[in-house]
Amino acid sequence: MIAAIAIITGDIINSRKDIPEAWLPNLKKVLNKYGKEPKQWEIYRGDSFQMEISPEKALEAAIHIKACLKQKKGIDVRMGIGIGEKDYSSEKITESNGSAFVFSGECFENLKKQTLAIKSNSEIFDTQINLMIQLASLSMDHWLPATSRIVKTALEHPEANQKELAALLGKSQSSISEALLRAGFDEVKKMIQFYISQLTEL
Repeated sequence: MIAAIAIITGDIINSRKDIPEAWLPNLKKVLNKYGKEPKQWEIYRGDSFQMEISPEKALEAAIHIKACLKQKKGIDVRMGIGIGEKDYSSEKITESNGSAFVFSGECFENLKKQTLAIKSNSEIFDTQINLMIQLASLSMDHWLPATSRIVKTALEHPEANQKELAALLGKSQSSISEALLRAGFDEVKKMIQFYISQLTEL
């Protein structure tokens, strides 16, 4: 059975080293793509956020959020994804609860050096996916702003080929190709597909 919902709990790394205007519009823009404030997502304590999403879209959404925020030099994001149930639904996401919220909070609190991890009711699923995320993070945590912008655009236009992405971004096709290669984008996409295929095991 696929768990009912996923909750992403996150906070902005280095948020206090820059004015909120440097990263807040990017965060709001990407969260708005996945739902409405404050029922599906909410920003609280200035630089923390929570979002509800389907489990199938959760990992890609987290990577999309990361790519959006890393367009600004020095800014990054920490996120814990919880997959589980929602027992109580409030008008505000931060007041709703259930196992998905508990898992997300626990996962976020245990991040330490990692910037992204997942927690569900299956230890086997979590171990497997989190190992892949850790490996992918060796590349994702070092995306530069220009690379992040290209990854963001590629995620937002999944049907577009490199030539079309180049036209959208006003860059040469070779620079798009090099950036996606540097970003490990094909491997990231394979990881997302593998994650989706494993959700049926939950």
